[in-house]
Amino acid sequence: MQLYPFHEGDPPESGATTQRGFLRSISFELLGLLLFVAIFHLFSAIGPALDETGLLLLSLVMAVIPALLWLAVFYRIDRAEPEPKRLVLGVYLMGLLLMAALYQPLFGVVFAVESWLRAYGWSHLVGGVLVTGMASMAIVYAAVRIVVFGNPEFDERLDGIIYAVAAGLGVATVHNFVYVFQHGGVDLDVGSIRIVVNALGYGGVAGVLGYFIGQARFEKTPLFYLPAGVVLSAALLGLYFFLVEQTGSTGLRAEFWRQLLLGLLLTLLVMGAVSWLVRRANEETARVAQLAATGDRWEPKPVETASDRGE
Repeated sequence: MQLYPFHEGDPPESGATTQRGFLRSISFELLGLLLFVAIFHLFSAIGPALDETGLLLLSLVMAVIPALLWLAVFYRIDRAEPEPKRLVLGVYLMGLLLMAALYQPLFGVVFAVESWLRAYGWSHLVGGVLVTGMASMAIVYAAVRIVVFGNPEFDERLDGIIYAVAAGLGVATVHNFVYVFQHGGVDLDVGSIRIVVNALGYGGVAGVLGYFIGQARFEKTPLFYLPAGVVLSAALLGLYFFLVEQTGSTGLRAEFWRQLLLGLLLTLLVMGAVSWLVRRANEETARVAQLAATGDRWEPKPVETASDRGE
């Protein structure tokens, strides 16, 4: 098992280079999502021409595309030692299946969120953190833990982010499917924005939890470390959707575009923070490894005595 993000005998990759590549890939991904929305906005006139079944099928395809874009970009981030596609896809499907199995029991029966979540601003924020956020991030952690946490292919910290984002996108896909079915298909322009906003929220915040998972995989962490990561991610997810909903509370089409821009900005900020954390962690690992290697060849310096000085 590889304990460090570089091979023995090779110089570690520059943290700054890794960070620039990470942020560059995220920027291209966000541009791709904007292009996705723009395309469906331009062809929104197709929607009224479709029957109910056609619109529903097209909307379901729309619900999957942002997740596929995210997965493609995050897979390319790990260019030096890319993760097996089957594992990335497996984590995505596990997140999707777990959320699909638990969505109705949790949100429809146990917590009945539709009856109270959006009644007040405070209930939306609190419920978004303690119910939606906690359940979703717990599923993300469970998906990574079940599929790949003990796999030798999970061999660097960045992998924790890639796998967690894949699981988060599985969760987002289910939420998008629910959104599509609740509306019997969606407007191609407004619906595409909402689908992208969901993917940004669940995928981006899952990256924060992925940092905690990566640290726990390669460092000795306290017992509360991973639960704290789940709680922090849940809080960020609840805050993300609270801010997005407040931005578009009037329901006007212009407000949906403001939701999208806010979602893009928040995701870029979150991913920038995650990139910085990964860089710091990798630099610390490289420093410790270099000190250990130097220690193997270290010899104590002779202590100069009085006789050596001719005293």
